[in-house]
Amino acid sequence: METPRAPDTPNPDERPIDAEEAAFASDVGVREAEGFDPGEEFGSEPAPGKQGGRLARSTAFFSIATAASRVAGLGREVVAAGYYGVSGPVSAFTVAFQVPNLIRALFADAALQPAFVPVFTELLGKKAYKEAFRLASTMLLLVTMVLGAITALFVLLAPAIMPVFAPGFNQEITDLTVSLSQVLFPILILLGVSGIVVGILNSYDRFGAFAISPLFWNLTIILVLVLLEPRFHGQNKIYAYAIAILIGTLVQLLIPAWDLRHTPFRFSWSFDWRHPGVRRVLVLMLPVTISLGLINFNLLINSFFGSLVSEHAPAAIDKAFRIYQLPQGIFSVAIATVLFPTLARFANAGEVENLRATMANGMRQILFVLVPAAAAILALSDPMIRLVYQRGEFSPADTAVVATALFWFAFSLPTNGLYLLQTRTFFSLQKPWQATALAVIDLVVSALAALALYKPFGVGGIVAGTGIGTTVAVVAQAVILRRRFGGLELRRLCSTAARITAAAAALAGVSWIVWDVLDEALGRGLGGQIISLGSGLAAGLAVYLAVAKLLRVAELEQMSRLLLRRGR
Repeated sequence: METPRAPDTPNPDERPIDAEEAAFASDVGVREAEGFDPGEEFGSEPAPGKQGGRLARSTAFFSIATAASRVAGLGREVVAAGYYGVSGPVSAFTVAFQVPNLIRALFADAALQPAFVPVFTELLGKKAYKEAFRLASTMLLLVTMVLGAITALFVLLAPAIMPVFAPGFNQEITDLTVSLSQVLFPILILLGVSGIVVGILNSYDRFGAFAISPLFWNLTIILVLVLLEPRFHGQNKIYAYAIAILIGTLVQLLIPAWDLRHTPFRFSWSFDWRHPGVRRVLVLMLPVTISLGLINFNLLINSFFGSLVSEHAPAAIDKAFRIYQLPQGIFSVAIATVLFPTLARFANAGEVENLRATMANGMRQILFVLVPAAAAILALSDPMIRLVYQRGEFSPADTAVVATALFWFAFSLPTNGLYLLQTRTFFSLQKPWQATALAVIDLVVSALAALALYKPFGVGGIVAGTGIGTTVAVVAQAVILRRRFGGLELRRLCSTAARITAAAAALAGVSWIVWDVLDEALGRGLGGQIISLGSGLAAGLAVYLAVAKLLRVAELEQMSRLLLRRGR
């Protein structure tokens, strides 16, 4: 995990930004790219002030934990797809999960952690331990009470609220959506408490428990799902998944809560809601709450219009999104993570030329990794979905609709990567609210595009709407930044993009040819699929790198150095 900090020297042309804002702004950027579910998210950024060696060890540990969690998360999706396929009940579950997930983003762990940690850590630094413990205890009680009330309210009003988010469902699927949401809403309380607990651990430089908790979240869900699914029948089988999510979230809380015994913190029944630290936490939550809320609204927009296409569409879009987010989360975050501290230093020092050059170079690096990723998906979306999902209840017809969604998601891979980096640039310029305004533009355009395209093009039109919204936001960001920097090295960007696209086209062609030949020879068994798809991707990657080197794409050498730097 990264620990980006704004340098101490302010830019005289801008409003001063403190380390707290820089930390949670960075947190939002990461989550925008990764699109994690609650249990897949790590906590807030590590507390400031650690030694370099400890930070390096923590970063290495987080990298390993992230990889393990991603593998387990993919395993969770494979198991669920095998049990349920892409069906009306799965769409009901998708919407029922997205709505509490939206409320979670607004009020629970993702918004609480980056706001609570700086305030709590500051009190610890002043050796005001009683004040710090009273603040933490108050926040634990306050979060439990507020989120408990919100949960109770949503459970009672679910029959009126949930149909709004899926107007196209028939009555049977709507009723199932309502009841599933009532099972899932209590995760709000668990995640809210987890946000404070993890914040306390972070402040004491304890990261192991919450680093491994996402892994155990996924493993618990898989285990509970395997045990419970046979005990349900018909459409009620989907309740096993909802119950598994609830139990997994409880495990995710218990792991860091157990680790609290290794800290000096002791809970007290203190409810000092007038504590000045409480107000500071709530104020700091506001920008994060808005930004994360917008991210989750985008997912709900897809499900909203998907329900108008068919009862299968929301689940199909969600399954495709799980595959799409893998290259997006890994590559975009890797580049933005390395570049953000540099961007912040240049911005605060007023070094506009260096800031512009760093951002422009980052844009080219993102295109270098995400354009070929998009090309591979465009060429091989069907075999990718077939290999990952098609077994059990997941039929060839399900593969076709999910692959269609993934195909259209691919077009937004490069633009979404650029969006993340440019958003980080706004944060480094101490303009988080401007970035939030541009996120609103993304949301509105995505919704309007989906509205226009869902009838003639179905699932593909809805996903294309998301890509259109992101593209418009990226162009708007670029226009603003170009005016501010006096240019963005667009000529070099276009030249590099043309050469990368040519190399990516070669990747797509070779990947498809190799896959097609091996698929014909080896058949569609699991082993044959792995060999044909893996060989196609490997051959395509080799050709891409060779063509990129032949065309003298400078980013090839730069990315090699970048990956080595991140691995240290």
